[in-house]
Amino acid sequence: MRVSSGKARRRSRNRLFKEARGNVGGRSKLLRSVKETLVRARAFATHDRRLRKRDFRSLWITRLTAACRARGMSYSGFIHGLSLANIELNRKTLSELAISDPAIFDEVFAVAQAARGSVAAA
Repeated sequence: MRVSSGKARRRSRNRLFKEARGNVGGRSKLLRSVKETLVRARAFATHDRRLRKRDFRSLWITRLTAACRARGMSYSGFIHGLSLANIELNRKTLSELAISDPAIFDEVFAVAQAARGSVAAA
């Protein structure tokens, strides 16, 4: 007598098919292709979670560069001034300030500028 696949095996297979839904052709219909597709998809998902962090940091730096140039200083000079003034705001927070609350960003900028000026004078 032939033994059919059990309930657990079917559930496992259906879970894979559900995860592969939306792929084209056999990549969502054939078990072997689905397994190969999911291995690759999971690898890219892990890789791209890392890339997202890099992309956002790059975006924040670009925004800060624009805000600093508009006020007459380079981004690197601004960050240097912040470190001299012992201001430990991260780039995400600074870029949000530059966009949503320019008055507060101007104050932070002035502190950084003063810190750079005092070191140059000494």
